[in-house]
Amino acid sequence: MTGITIDGHSIEILFSETEIAARVAEIAHAVADRDPERLLVVPVLKGSFIFAADLLRAMHGAGLSPEVDFMMLASYRAQTSSSGQVEVLRDIQTDVTERDVLLIDDILESGRTLAFAKDLLAARGASQVLTAVLLDKPGHRAAELDADFTGFECPDKFVVGYGMDMAHAFRELPFVGYVTNPK
Repeated sequence: MTGITIDGHSIEILFSETEIAARVAEIAHAVADRDPERLLVVPVLKGSFIFAADLLRAMHGAGLSPEVDFMMLASYRAQTSSSGQVEVLRDIQTDVTERDVLLIDDILESGRTLAFAKDLLAARGASQVLTAVLLDKPGHRAAELDADFTGFECPDKFVVGYGMDMAHAFRELPFVGYVTNPK
């Protein structure tokens, strides 16, 4: 592992920009191999926005032409651990009836948020709801859910970068790391 310092915070890099790009391409091809019908991609904002953008571009390279809509859910708010309650802050506008849906999230930890979104879209009539996450932290599962597509298994660290933040900072980093000296 290597580290950098940003604004007085030491950050250890867990997954490099190169590692992430290679894994995103693999996930895109794995999605294409499922031969989805009328695919709708639904990134769960905010943390997944960079992963979702890269995955969508990679999906184009894998021969897919999905539609995209966005959902914003909250279970963390300003905390570093889930509250256990999921709120819909912004819902999708697209009808999912008889469509294949791919939910994209940054990290699968408790599983509550992704399970909530998956159940919601299935109840609205989606043919199937698949899930793709950049990171999986299996040691904290509160909901019975495994992602269909996973980038990396993540150690038990509060991670930042590649769209994920700590109090709205570090989303812009092209890698995933963790802050070793949080203030």
